[in-house]
Formats: sequence, C-alpha cells, structure tokens
Amino acid sequence: MTPEKWLARFIFLESIAGVPGMAAGMIRHLHSLRRLKRDNAWIETLLEEAYNERLHLLTFLHYRQPGLFMRTMILGAQGVFFNLFFLSYLVSPRTCHRFVGYIEEEAVITYTRAIADIENGRIPEWENLLAPDIAIKYFGMKPDANMLQLLRVIRADEAKHREVNHTLANMSQDEDPNPYALIYKDSKPHPTKGLDFVKPEGWEKGEIDGGAVEEFMKPGNEWKTGKKPVGGSPTSTTGATPASTT
Repeated sequence: MTPEKWLARFIFLESIAGVPGMAAGMIRHLHSLRRLKRDNAWIETLLEEAYNERLHLLTFLHYRQPGLFMRTMILGAQGVFFNLFFLSYLVSPRTCHRFVGYIEEEAVITYTRAIADIENGRIPEWENLLAPDIAIKYFGMKPDANMLQLLRVIRADEAKHREVNHTLANMSQDEDPNPYALIYKDSKPHPTKGLDFVKPEGWEKGEIDGGAVEEFMKPGNEWKTGKKPVGGSPTSTTGATPASTT
C-alpha cells in the first residue's frame, strides 16, 4: 500500500479504537455513582486506554489531514459503533472486553504489516521520516526517532491493550479488582501496565496472586494514603520491542 493509504487506514482505525475505553469507563463511572460503590480501579485503566488511542490518532494527523469524505465516514462509524458498544456493554461487559481484545489483535497485525513494508523497502518515503513532536513527548522517544520506531511503539501499545482487555474479560465484572492496579510483592510474572510481562491471550484469574487481591480489597495502605498502586505508564516506553502477534 502507498503511504497515503496506510495513513488513511491508521487514522480511521485509531478514530474508532478510542471509543471502547471511553464508553466502558463512562458506564462503569455512572454505575459507581449510582450504586454508591467503588469500581475496584477499572475506570482509570479504561480511560487511559481511550486517551492512549486518541494520542495515536493525533500523531498520525500530523502527517495527513483527512478530507470531507473520510471525516463523514469517521462521523458515521463513530456514531454507530459508540451506540452499539454502549448498549452491548450494558448487557455483557465480558463479551465487549473479549471483542476489543480481538480488535486489538487486528491492530497489532496491521502495524506489523506496515513495519514489514518499511523494513523491506516498500515505503521508501518513510525510511527517514521523523516522528512528530507530540509522539516524542508522549512516548518519551529520542528527538531523532523515525517512523519505523514510532510504529513499533504504537504496536506495543496495541499489544498491551489486547492483553488488558482479554484479562478483564477473564475477571468477574462486578467483584474482581483491576489486576493492573494491584500491588505485587514478589517478582514472579504478573499483570503490569508496562511490557515487563507480556501475555497476548490475557491473564487468567487463577494466575493473579490472591494475596494482592485480598490486600487491595481491604483496601491496602496505598489507597489510604492516596498514593497510586505500583506500576508504569499504560503506554509503551522508549526501546520497546516489537510485540508478538501470536
């Protein structure tokens, strides 16, 4: 595909990808207010995902501004998708998180193909194309980072979203705390916001340390003091390795 077609695909993809996290976070936020109960830290992770996808979109808009036709397509697609996802999440949050996990898998595949095109010389225009300032600041990339490095970082983001949504789909939607907001006291593999332990198919409930869950539900000292749970940024960091598509 040409650079223009790749950018059109990225822009359309990211304009839709930012919907699920915002819709799900909004629903859980309203549920928490209505039921006068805590949400067990799901809301923050969902909104972080939506924000992250929006930054992807703003990054690609640096390279191309869509015309009237694409803007109309985005408007229609967002309206339809948001309402369908909103209603579906009310019925079955678990199914929606599983669905988003599969959508993120397709995003990983898309970026993997674009990266392969650059590496194989099929998009010479992007070989020395620098990443925009907004991406350099947000991702913490080096000032001379190029398009290839940018796509690798964005692919790592999508791979993490895939893992997060599959993991949330494995949890009890009303009772379990968010595994990515827990305190883990040992070094064995566990859910993190970074790329320390990558699990494409998501974490099963039995793989998450029960002691950490129990401590969270008490709640633990980190909630009493107002400090955030241990964990890195929800986005990938400089030097991120290409994500697995398996």
